[in-house]
Amino acid sequence: MSKADAFTQAGKTAVLQNIHGTMQFLQKFPPFNQMENAHLAYLVEQCQLRFYATDESIIKPGDGPVEHFYIVKQGRVVGERPHSAKGGTETTFEITTGECFPLAALLGERATRTEHLAAEDTFCLQLNKQAFIKLFALSSTFRDFALRGVSSLLEQVNQQVKQKAVETLGTQYSLNTRLGELAMRHPVTCSPETPLREAVKLMDEQQVGSIVIVDEDKAPLGIFTLRDLRQVVADVGADFGQAIQHSMIQAPFYLSPDASAFDAAIAMTERHIAHVCLVKDQRLCGVVSERDLFSLQRVDLVHLARTIRNAPRIDSLSNLRGDIVQLVDRMLAHGASSTQITQIITLLNDHMVCRVIELTLEEKGDPGVAFSWLCFGSEGRREQTLYTDQDNGILFEAKDAAEAAEIRGRLLPIAERINQSLALCGFALCKGGIMAGNPELCLSRVEWARRFGAFIREATPENLLSSSIYFDLRVVWGDESGGDQLRQSILAQVADNKLFQRMMADNALRQRPPVGRFRDFVVARKGSEKDTLDLKTQGLTPFVDGARLLALANGIPANNTLERLRQLVAKDVIDPLDGAAYEEAYHFIQQTRMQQHQQQSRQNLPYSNRIDPEVLNHLDRRILRESFRQAQRLQSSLTLRYQL
Repeated sequence: MSKADAFTQAGKTAVLQNIHGTMQFLQKFPPFNQMENAHLAYLVEQCQLRFYATDESIIKPGDGPVEHFYIVKQGRVVGERPHSAKGGTETTFEITTGECFPLAALLGERATRTEHLAAEDTFCLQLNKQAFIKLFALSSTFRDFALRGVSSLLEQVNQQVKQKAVETLGTQYSLNTRLGELAMRHPVTCSPETPLREAVKLMDEQQVGSIVIVDEDKAPLGIFTLRDLRQVVADVGADFGQAIQHSMIQAPFYLSPDASAFDAAIAMTERHIAHVCLVKDQRLCGVVSERDLFSLQRVDLVHLARTIRNAPRIDSLSNLRGDIVQLVDRMLAHGASSTQITQIITLLNDHMVCRVIELTLEEKGDPGVAFSWLCFGSEGRREQTLYTDQDNGILFEAKDAAEAAEIRGRLLPIAERINQSLALCGFALCKGGIMAGNPELCLSRVEWARRFGAFIREATPENLLSSSIYFDLRVVWGDESGGDQLRQSILAQVADNKLFQRMMADNALRQRPPVGRFRDFVVARKGSEKDTLDLKTQGLTPFVDGARLLALANGIPANNTLERLRQLVAKDVIDPLDGAAYEEAYHFIQQTRMQQHQQQSRQNLPYSNRIDPEVLNHLDRRILRESFRQAQRLQSSLTLRYQL
């Protein structure tokens, strides 16, 4: 072999080794790890390796339509854009090893809206637009990823969860299924004048548990179910010849056929009903029963809620705690979102609290005074997970301080008993004493208003730490009007107090998301928490505190964090794109937290919010890191808004 041939052969070998090495590198990261080898080899062959020094611009809006696709091989790239509220720029995202950009601009054949800068010395694989288009056509995996971007990553996570459900439950039935798909047969109906005997006969012939009473235009007027039939039969004077309109439940609850199975589940659980009418264009088009909803899904939420509300003793309620854990386990396996699950946990917890109160009143006797049971914190926001403690209080009406003291004396023994019974049912006693059995939290409406007034007028950084959760108050049991009046008073006082808002903003910055400038995550360095971070205090709390502050400052009465964010977007307080990013980030952190709690429950370990990010796969770590960065962005916006 000549020297020239040897040199050529050595060059080919070096090129092949380089291609092989780059393919091995890419196969560590999605979507490249799921692409066919031939398609991945084409990508690598068409790429050029480019170097960018620290702070060097890679692409920017002024460059015009994007001509290249980039994959970070080593280093770090940040996105900078002009700040909407003030001059200068803000960092909107960070891209690290194995990640790519700018998909949306390439597909839209436009300039990028964000300048991409090398945050440190960085090497990128660069693919020209023509090769990108060919790869887009060749590889369905790459095409799917490119079309959905980060949403594709989240979908991959959801698919992984659903695959586990297939293995354990044998079905991919989803709580997001349209109700129209569940109502497979025409609803059984009759007119208001139909004799009760004929209506019941029709139900028997059709083997259904309900009949809907409709007018001439097929609009539902009422519903009659087997439960109603039992009540009629129990009445010795019942006349089966009279018109069914005298026995029907009037104005039945209904949903659109486009609503989800989850919407129906929540409605059945809240309203203690077993049937939901489906109405489109004011015409009845279907009925979904509890059996329809849950025989397929194997998630019998309505039955569990009914069992809780009818539990005969406290120990019966305590035993049902395990059923709630199993329900959450199945829902996670079915791919339910964290928001759906926290909403259902809160709903079942509300039923349990109400039943504990009812059983306690049966045991201790009626105190002779009406009162409302308040909850604060995560329960107030309807964001409870399996790992929860008590944050509650009592509100009542009194004409003066003397009467308030007398009523308090009657209610406190009952409140203390309720707190102890809730502890037996899995609601840990609050270590800080934020419970209705505490005399400072068993107050008349006037006393509560005075207490909130003191929170707002006399706020200090120290007492804000302990008082913030009170601003998430909600009535769980009893008359809600007192709670509504109290909330409106709070909103009016906060709106007029800019100093308090500024202090709340400072308080909302105390928990910094655990991401640093030069590394993926900032974790604890020593002790039992070494190498871990806290998903709740460092991940969720920045969103909770930020949304609470902005909602209170802008007169928004909503308690739930995501609902607060949505209403802030509707009032133009938050940019819609930012609101969507915050919501998605909050979802993912909460989902990660709940999956960890689920694993801890299976292993009979104590619940903990701390996690070692290294136990997550690359995909989850990547999305978690980006979710924390969205929390940073929300905090940065508060810093600018309140000039902190």
